[in-house]
Amino acid sequence: MLKLIATRIGEALIALLLMSLVIFLLSRLTGDPVALLLGDGATEADKAKLTQDLGLDQSLPIQYLTFLGNALTGDFGRSVTAGSQPALELVLLRLPASLSLAAVALVFTVTIGILFGVLASIRRNSVVDIAARLVALIGQSVPSFWLGIVLMYVFAVQLGWLPTSGYGQWQHYVLPAATLGLFTLAAITRLVRSSMLEAMGSEYIKLARIKGLSEAAVIWKHALANSLIPVITFMGTFFAVMITGAVIVETVFSWPGIGRLAYESILSRDFPVVQTVVLVITSLFILANLAVDLLYVLVDPRMRIRS
Repeated sequence: MLKLIATRIGEALIALLLMSLVIFLLSRLTGDPVALLLGDGATEADKAKLTQDLGLDQSLPIQYLTFLGNALTGDFGRSVTAGSQPALELVLLRLPASLSLAAVALVFTVTIGILFGVLASIRRNSVVDIAARLVALIGQSVPSFWLGIVLMYVFAVQLGWLPTSGYGQWQHYVLPAATLGLFTLAAITRLVRSSMLEAMGSEYIKLARIKGLSEAAVIWKHALANSLIPVITFMGTFFAVMITGAVIVETVFSWPGIGRLAYESILSRDFPVVQTVVLVITSLFILANLAVDLLYVLVDPRMRIRS
């Protein structure tokens, strides 16, 4: 167990290092922030001074090593567009909004996805099964930005049931969470359905029925317990989809999270904030996958034996 944890932590550190290098290089390819910040009327002296203040007069290797050394101490630089506010502080202020939205969306999708998957498996080729597969097909085909706009138009503009934007009340979570979670809902539904179909034909399910257990106990206690292992395996991926997909959803619904912050920072070429947002998202993704690996070991006895 300790060897498994140490291996996963080592892999996480290597992934973070490589991601920091990729993000650093990509952010430098988006254009010159000096020209954007100063405008056309700036003098050469103004451009030279701002270039020096931002550290852009150094070579790329020196810039990266400086960035990496500062990041290890928690200093990710200062925003060039938000009044020189520390980039990490700016991201942490927006992080709770993104995490709360992702949590609501994940709870919604896991609950509905498991229910749809179980009903589709026990009523195979019925109307329920066809409807569940149709939802899964739509969820994995429809773009998030289009779905968000359609839901906003129907439920906010036409019906007036829900707000188009805002943050804080439960009503504000409904449309963004539904938009964000539809892709994951489709994936969970298909996973649970396929796992349940396999489990229902296994020998231990036949034995449970021979023992006289009720059909509800066979389905919800025995078959579903084993069918959830693939869902747990992909929970880290699902969480990552929620966080990365929030860039589009938060922009559509004006949600004050790190996804919208990333979009705004990219438009303004705010290098420190863009780098900080992506590194924070990467860290969350890696931590989520590490937690899933450990949870998988606890759920699956075979993994405990191997570790």
